[in-house]
Amino acid sequence: MIDRGLTQSLSTYFRNEERQVMGEHKKSIKKAMLLSIIPGLGQFYNQQKLKGILFLAVFLAFVVEMAVRGISSLQGLITLGVTPVIDNSMFLMIEGTLQLLITIIFIGFYFINIRDAKIVALHWNQGREINQSAKAILRNVLDGGFPYLLTLPAYVLMIFIIVFPVLVTVFIAFTNYDFYHIPPAGLIDWVGVKNFFNIFFLSSYRATFSSVFIWTVIWTLCATTLQIILGIATAVIANQSFIKGKRFFGVIFLLPWAVPAFISILSFSNIFNDSAGAINTQVIPLLNHLPFVDIPSIAWKTDPFWTKTAIIMIQGWLGFPYIYVMVTGILQSIPHELYEAAKIDGANAWNRFRKITFPMVMFVAAPIFITQYTGNFNNFSMIYLFNKGGPGSVGGGAGSTDILISWIFKLTTGSSPQYSVAAAVTLLISIIVIAISLLIFRKSNAFKVGD
Repeated sequence: MIDRGLTQSLSTYFRNEERQVMGEHKKSIKKAMLLSIIPGLGQFYNQQKLKGILFLAVFLAFVVEMAVRGISSLQGLITLGVTPVIDNSMFLMIEGTLQLLITIIFIGFYFINIRDAKIVALHWNQGREINQSAKAILRNVLDGGFPYLLTLPAYVLMIFIIVFPVLVTVFIAFTNYDFYHIPPAGLIDWVGVKNFFNIFFLSSYRATFSSVFIWTVIWTLCATTLQIILGIATAVIANQSFIKGKRFFGVIFLLPWAVPAFISILSFSNIFNDSAGAINTQVIPLLNHLPFVDIPSIAWKTDPFWTKTAIIMIQGWLGFPYIYVMVTGILQSIPHELYEAAKIDGANAWNRFRKITFPMVMFVAAPIFITQYTGNFNNFSMIYLFNKGGPGSVGGGAGSTDILISWIFKLTTGSSPQYSVAAAVTLLISIIVIAISLLIFRKSNAFKVGD
């Protein structure tokens, strides 16, 4: 270690001597930063020619792009067009949003350029080794920046595949994009928070949003909790030592998962048909043959209450196999000695489940359970395929069993589409799901393993 330290000290000494001879020992940090107002000049000042050329090239490319189309694209985003038919507001919004993203990325690059010039000048003054040659810079990038090079394409794709559409949706929520303002025949205008104001304060939208939102919460809690309870119960029962034919039961429990969900939902839609479905024509008459049983036919698809009951039961059936498989794996990893010790202490089956099984399952599977809730919050296929959000209507184009996501679909595909309101509701859904997920994730012990 002494030899290594001595070698480093000598290396630093001779490098400093060389720089003093060349008159390069000190670099003005302030000057390097001021020169970097034009990206690349600060790097040239720090004698990093390749980096300076690259930074200057990026800067010139951005300036040319802004002059050719960037400024006009941003102006189009602000005005959304002036002349109907000639100007297409949606195209202008998309182009302007794309240009805005490019501008934000360049601003980030601009500050990185200034910071780089400052840090390199500081390293000069501290006598550290500076990568000046192109070969040294490339080697340093490959050695120290390889993880960033590897992940850079993913971040670029994320910006233009995820962030870009989300940003367009956000902008649409603040416009009047509806049936009466469809480009290019009509221009779209910015209306600020009017759509959000209408959702919460305009009587027609407020009543619809309240009804749909309350049902969405009830549906999410009931359907998801049911599938989690069924999944945990079947896993715990099937995992008992006295159960025979576990593989057979495992196959049976996986059948709902093996069949594509949309096929199962359409089949259940027919099974629960009021007049010709198997439930009313076969199952209920069979049950009525039992003593003291007299069940009338149930309006599964024409009565909102029974339709809601049916889709909650169906989702419980469709969703529990995934929970069953996951919990089965968790149960097999719990040491058997814990249960033996609990039995010796006199704990019954319920206490063993409450004190050992359930905490272990929750510790591992809590994040997955959260994703089940958020998934059902936006479970469009279950709601739409079973009865298209019906029966009946609660106003605003929403049916009595529509959840927020299916209401959005109807707002955008109906005879009088209201894209801006749909975008506003989409933002509200995103805020609700993200906020609740973050809150529960933060409270979940599953994310405190490191503690």
